[in-house]
Amino acid sequence: MAGKALHPVTCPLSPYFMRIELHDIHKYYGVSRANYGISLTIEPGTIHGILGENGAGKSTLMKIMAGIIRKSRGTILINGQPADYCSPEQAMKLGLGMLYQDPLDFPSLTVLDNFILGQTSTVRIRKQAFQCRLNRLSEQLGFSLNPDAPVKSLTIGERQQLELIRLLAIGVDVLILDEPTTGISDLQKDVLFNALKALAAEGKSVILVSHKLEDVENLCSRVTVLRHGMLSGNMTRPFSTEALLKMIFGTPPLPPLLSPIPPGYPILVMDTVSTIGGRCGLRNCSTQIREGEIVGLAGLEGSGQEQFLRLAAGMKKPTQGAIMLNGIRIDGRNHYAFKDKGVVFMPTARLEEGLIPGLSIAEHIALQNNRKGFGLQWSESLQKAEQQINWFHIKGTPNSPVETLSGGNQQRLLLSLLPETPRLLLLENPTRGLDVESTHWIWEQLQRHRLRQAGIVFSSTELDEILMIAHRILVFFDGRLTMDVDTKQTNIHELGRAIAGKH
Repeated sequence: MAGKALHPVTCPLSPYFMRIELHDIHKYYGVSRANYGISLTIEPGTIHGILGENGAGKSTLMKIMAGIIRKSRGTILINGQPADYCSPEQAMKLGLGMLYQDPLDFPSLTVLDNFILGQTSTVRIRKQAFQCRLNRLSEQLGFSLNPDAPVKSLTIGERQQLELIRLLAIGVDVLILDEPTTGISDLQKDVLFNALKALAAEGKSVILVSHKLEDVENLCSRVTVLRHGMLSGNMTRPFSTEALLKMIFGTPPLPPLLSPIPPGYPILVMDTVSTIGGRCGLRNCSTQIREGEIVGLAGLEGSGQEQFLRLAAGMKKPTQGAIMLNGIRIDGRNHYAFKDKGVVFMPTARLEEGLIPGLSIAEHIALQNNRKGFGLQWSESLQKAEQQINWFHIKGTPNSPVETLSGGNQQRLLLSLLPETPRLLLLENPTRGLDVESTHWIWEQLQRHRLRQAGIVFSSTELDEILMIAHRILVFFDGRLTMDVDTKQTNIHELGRAIAGKH
């Protein structure tokens, strides 16, 4: 099917070629800025790539274009005319539609019923006419969709195909695709790319948001790169991989100042471990974590590092492979068994997983210290809370509800709840959203555990932080561990290539 010739795409509405211009787009969330002064142009009949790290502002910008969120400032022009819309419905009426990572469909309904949704408000529906339209668009784009099949029986790739032709059927001329190749087979990717090329040849505009350099380089005629919410650069074909990586990840940081460590004993060993979950799970992962070393996990969100940490903490069970902890096989046991052996996990979602909204700092301390029974020594907990607040510089009182604390103070509280002598610390984005001073302070505290021969594994979206802190770096791409390297033997551009699937 990948090599099948496609017919010209003729949609129910006449083609309306659209030129989209964004001028000085800003988006603020309080004092935080997601987009800052972004200007770019999407020409009709082109496939335009949008690249950038996690948190670069790609999704925010695309959601502004699709009418999902409102811009704080700036102008959107469609064919030279200002367009001010504030909902996906209004955007689609203007011809802009977005295909999300998780297709917006109703799994219990059939393919045909999902296709009909949004195209009519008539009580009497002529299903035969819609089926003819569905079949015609499917054939033109090289798709094979059974109109009577329930959507829950389709693959992710087939659900994307259904959503794509539904958008075309309601008259969308600018298609925004958010990471469309995540979780689909190579064959389905070929089919999708052929369809997108055919649509561009007919004058449609396609915007491809992706972290895979190979996909962007193969498909796009122009690329825009975002970094830290701002425009980092543009490039037209032919592309320079090195130049794109520099735009995405910036210039290399200063050389890391790492204290040497002797090769300690392995604390954690994974042997060809796989699991499901997230975007692409984790497949055939083999590595080890030693005493006294700090290991950084790099990769774009959903590449496998989240599953790695949860496997190492016993919060997920492998579908295959072996996990050894302190020389003893432990896979298949629950996370309490891991915790009893000194494994500690600190999640990135502070309030959702790490803390309990509604409870105070003192109540968290009391729960942490209450090893046996149901009774709480409240006076001891209040005294301990005061000590921890002072030692960890938490801005609050023992009676402060945790949800009233700032993100940095919530992170300090989580650190205060760590046991004194952990064997293995597993940290998800431990400095996410913190200022430089707070970040430095947190790593000072974590280094104390490492000097007691604890192993530390942390994920981070900031390559600079990983290069400055870690002794060793594991890079994940598309559910696989693709690089396991000593920090001194790599650099930001080599890591960037691996993160983008070019290693």
